[in-house]
Amino acid sequence: MNYKVTVLGLGAMGLPMAARLATRLTVHGFDIAEPRLKLAEEAGIKTFSSAREAAEGADALLLAVRNGEQLDDVLFGGNGVASSLKPGAVVILGSTVGTDAIPATVARLAEFGVALVDAPLSGGPKRAGEGDLLIVVGAEPQALETARPVLELLASTLTVVGDKPGDGQALKTVNQLLCGIHIAAAAEAMALADALGLDQAKTLAALEAGAAGSFMLSNRGPRILEAYTENGAEVLSRLDIFVKDMGIVGKATRAAGLAAPVAAAAEQLYLLGQAQGSPPPTIPPSSGWSPPPSAPPSTRSRLHL
Repeated sequence: MNYKVTVLGLGAMGLPMAARLATRLTVHGFDIAEPRLKLAEEAGIKTFSSAREAAEGADALLLAVRNGEQLDDVLFGGNGVASSLKPGAVVILGSTVGTDAIPATVARLAEFGVALVDAPLSGGPKRAGEGDLLIVVGAEPQALETARPVLELLASTLTVVGDKPGDGQALKTVNQLLCGIHIAAAAEAMALADALGLDQAKTLAALEAGAAGSFMLSNRGPRILEAYTENGAEVLSRLDIFVKDMGIVGKATRAAGLAAPVAAAAEQLYLLGQAQGSPPPTIPPSSGWSPPPSAPPSTRSRLHL
């Protein structure tokens, strides 16, 4: 297929997604970290010395950023790539940034003849490399069709929730409300089992088999137990990401006039966990930020994301 996709940011999620896409499509990539560029080249991805160079002539730009401010900087800042994209191209936003940033981004991209495909994703690095992600999409039909070669390679579950950008962010906000609550509940349940003197491994197995089971319990539960072993648990996610996401959830519920006390309580737990560690890292704006391959000490809380 004569289709070119550019992946900006070749970090923990970006690199396995780019490698997956490279099995069928022409993939260009950029990252500010030289080691990540070398890994990308080994995976068959053509790398460039700047984000703008990587984006030139692409049919699609796959972007994972931290928040709305970074989205704006990557596309329209001093080294922004929007002007390098050809008319008819699409920007596929795979991040959870909330709905507020979307209208202005859509309007500014339209000035270049480029459309936004709002496609926040879930699944983690391993599933990204296997094309087993959950992706929820809000996009105009024509833009969606342009993005399909990318989305269908990355997703095992692709749900189109609406025909306008912002719809994907709205559903992902609901998704993160549940994820944030479920992780906090799993941590509390395992702490109670410990306090009652129960064998935690047997408790986890029993809970998983019954009505109390959840994806987050099965995914995070074993690492909660591993955290107290000699070697500790492998950290696969960042606590400050859930601080951000639960903040988005809280803002959305308040804007809707909806009481969400359980979500609010979970958000406070993440904030407390972050406060018990080191301050979250300062991430400078750039057109190719790469998340670190391992999480900082601030993520090593009892929640073990």
